[in-house]
Amino acid sequence: MKQYAGIDVSLEYASVCVVDADGRIVREAKILSEPDAPIAWFGEHGVAMERIGLEAGALSQWLHAGMVKQVFASS
Repeated sequence: MKQYAGIDVSLEYASVCVVDADGRIVREAKILSEPDAPIAWFGEHGVAMERIGLEAGALSQWLHAGMVKQVFASS
């Protein structure tokens, strides 16, 4: 089943919520607001996300750039 995630970013922690195609919450967590934390968290989840929404803002831009850099560096 398709799953979708949203990430709300703050200075120290980010809140992550994964829902299924029907909108039911599958998993929620607070993780560190560091690029390797969401990569590891989604890897442990074991299900590929159909789409991930990331809050718009200055902290999100830094987190996104770091995540992209790590993902493409390991490819």
